Amino acid sequence: MVSVVSNLPLNEQLDEQAIEAWIHSITQRFDQHERDLLRDACELTFRIHQGELQESGECTVRHLLSVANILARLGMDYETLAASLLHGSLKSEAIDVELLRERFSKGVAGMVEDMARIGLVAGIQRNITKGTDSQHAENLRRMLLSIADDVRVVLIVLAECLHGLRTVKNFPDDVRQRVALEARDIYAPLANRLGVWQIKWELEDLALRYLEPDAYQDVASKLDGRRDERERFIADVIKMLEAKFREDEIKAEISGRPKHINSIWRKMQRKAVDFDQIFDLRAVRVLVDTVADCYAVLGIVHGFWRHIPGEFDDYIATPKANMYQSLHTAVVGPGGKTMEVQIRTHAMHQHSELGVAAHWAYKEGKAQDSEFERRIIMMRNWLELKEEESGAEGFFDRFKSEFEPVQIYVLTPQGKVVELPKGATPVDFAYAIHSDVGHRCRGAKVDGSIVPLTSQLESGHTVEIITVREGGPSRDWLSSHHGYIKTARARNRVRQWFRHQDFEQHVQMGRSSLDREFNRLGVEKPNLDKLAAVFNLQKGEDLIAAVGRGDISPIQVAGATGERKHVAPSKRKPSGGKQKDKPRGGIIVDGVDDLMTNIARCCKPVPYDPIIGYITQGRGVTVHRKDCSMVNRLEAPKLERLIGVAWSNQQISSTYPVDVQVNTQDRKGLLGEISSIFTNEKLDIVGVICRSNRKNDTASMQFTVEILDISQLSRVLNQIAQMPEVYEVHRKV
Repeated sequence: MVSVVSNLPLNEQLDEQAIEAWIHSITQRFDQHERDLLRDACELTFRIHQGELQESGECTVRHLLSVANILARLGMDYETLAASLLHGSLKSEAIDVELLRERFSKGVAGMVEDMARIGLVAGIQRNITKGTDSQHAENLRRMLLSIADDVRVVLIVLAECLHGLRTVKNFPDDVRQRVALEARDIYAPLANRLGVWQIKWELEDLALRYLEPDAYQDVASKLDGRRDERERFIADVIKMLEAKFREDEIKAEISGRPKHINSIWRKMQRKAVDFDQIFDLRAVRVLVDTVADCYAVLGIVHGFWRHIPGEFDDYIATPKANMYQSLHTAVVGPGGKTMEVQIRTHAMHQHSELGVAAHWAYKEGKAQDSEFERRIIMMRNWLELKEEESGAEGFFDRFKSEFEPVQIYVLTPQGKVVELPKGATPVDFAYAIHSDVGHRCRGAKVDGSIVPLTSQLESGHTVEIITVREGGPSRDWLSSHHGYIKTARARNRVRQWFRHQDFEQHVQMGRSSLDREFNRLGVEKPNLDKLAAVFNLQKGEDLIAAVGRGDISPIQVAGATGERKHVAPSKRKPSGGKQKDKPRGGIIVDGVDDLMTNIARCCKPVPYDPIIGYITQGRGVTVHRKDCSMVNRLEAPKLERLIGVAWSNQQISSTYPVDVQVNTQDRKGLLGEISSIFTNEKLDIVGVICRSNRKNDTASMQFTVEILDISQLSRVLNQIAQMPEVYEVHRKV
């Protein structure tokens, strides 16, 4: 591949002979059928893109072959290579998804289709500049995963990014910066999470080369030897350890890699140290079966090479906060070159790679997101196990249900990524942008085409909301069977809007209902601001609106106004002397609660009517309503007998007489039916005055009954008002 493609000038067209040589170089591990399909994909690619150049000036066929070559080196299956070769083929009028499905396979056609959908994201990423919001880059990564129905598509995306970064050396500086930022902020973290280390390391190193050229050159110049030389050093160390482990009968799996330039530079920045203080420029990892083997391997390593003081960490005995466990040590290896050795069990390694201690989460400092981690873990499992299964398509189908996303990621026209639950609609999108946008939403465009507001969005869609200058949501949006809204946020915003818009109307309706109820009960309007707290509301106006909406009934408000606490009568036996008359329960006279009081028969006050006391001769204090006509007619000398009285907070269990006026159509038996209502409420009727008018068949009835409080009176009046013949019922004062 290197001699056939990579050494040619970027803009040099490839001939069929060169392509055939490339196919031969990478297809040795595929069977004849798979090689034929790859050859077919190359021929189709050559026919579609012959003579075509990329933005970089590179021959398109060369670009596609280079991407496929990266994937081949990762050991990807023939379907992934074929899909990468056919990327962009759907732009040809002669090619469609059905043709690809028939000519290649369902998996290849699906991946090519996904790649076409992901293509629109490339333009959005160009908006990323230095200092971009990290959440925006994170959402772009998640959108890539969400768009890809096939996990292999993400690998193709990473390979394309890597090849693109390899070919920008001669581009203008601003282009190199843009491509490097995309690689560093989006693709390298994604490759890291998937464990595709080869791509991750090269992306980071090349990005650093263009974003921080001075730092890159400084670190590169201090590294002793080329990368291949450092890789040979690691290989020699592994051979030495394998031989010793065989001798000591320790079963171990050893891997290693030289530290990459970006990793070295980041560690120098993070620890604020010089290059000479970095001891893990070369690193070896040893995996064993037991904890005992971990410490046995540590003894062998320290026996081979001199340990560097202060560079040993035992995270097995003392795990990190995320339960990461491993032994870390630094030694002076062969040739006097320092290296790091990590030793852990296979279980510890599995936890560090796929558990809550995942290396990518630790390095990036990301908060846990169970849904995103589920998809990452599934993809890593697929990458690790794919070589153990035959039949790539069937193997992938088994994973596909696990890969199904529960979130989607869509774009605003300005390129902002918006996260929504799967099944979300343009209305949900509008409210996710801003409540005002949602309220004024009247239509939507998805990828430039007008769609119904009930349409379900998909990851990668660019959504534009069509709004009006003024207006509000439709009540139909709240109906679940109409399918306008999926998210709780949108539903709550619509409900809040209607509550706010109808507030004034509800206040008017509630005020009218309360006035009517208080007039019927003959009580003074209470302080509604104080009463609102009883119903867990902020202010009186909220209480009035709640009555207008029907959330609270006027009777409930009236009942809360007249509630009082009843105290059981005392069981104390009377003394031998003559009992004094006790004051009427629950009334305090000028702060004194043991004076004899009587309820005036003229106005019959009940708790908590506004009241005033009148000092009589020999009968204590008579309690009147403040608006009583008898009190209002008192002459000047008698006004001096008026005294302040109030209802006590603790009421003694007692009853109070009230007059109830009922105006109704007359008929036989009506008096008895009304009387039975009082009886059912266990109210004593102490007087009845009934007059009939034969001319118009009406009747006027006045009942004097004894009640406990206003709440009880309100219930009785409401029951009488529901009788069809009654057209007016109220407390007479």
